[in-house]
Amino acid sequence: MATSLKNLNDYKKEGFGDISDKKFGIVVADWHSEITDVLCAGAIETLLQHGAKKENIFRNTVPGSFELTLGAQFLALQEEIDAVICIGVVIKGDTKHDDYINHAVANGLTNVSLKFNKPVSFGLVTTNNLEQALDRAGGKHGNKGIEAAAAVIQMLSF
Repeated sequence: MATSLKNLNDYKKEGFGDISDKKFGIVVADWHSEITDVLCAGAIETLLQHGAKKENIFRNTVPGSFELTLGAQFLALQEEIDAVICIGVVIKGDTKHDDYINHAVANGLTNVSLKFNKPVSFGLVTTNNLEQALDRAGGKHGNKGIEAAAAVIQMLSF
């Protein structure tokens, strides 16, 4: 869904199950940390608002968005982790690197989710410029970290 048509902070909160005993791994790309830190904070806040315990939320950092897939797999390998939230930013540049990274991350995270039968969310902001990324990290379009956390909560309630 196009973010310009919907605020990332708006999601259905009804029907979420009890997540107080669930453990969450969050893997955050360090590249563009001024944005990914805000996205991660939104994800953590959302988990806490819905009953997760702070001691059951584990944050890990990887160098960039391309490394999110392996970071997610490392977390999903841990039997006690119930869901993984992935946070990153890819901004289009002068080359097609963004296409390759976005495609690889989308496929990789899908494969991790299916391999380990655990929710793995796609909290990757993919934009044409820095302004659009900031708009999705607490700006006029909300916070994609909130959306990513809500997605795993909903999948755990499935």
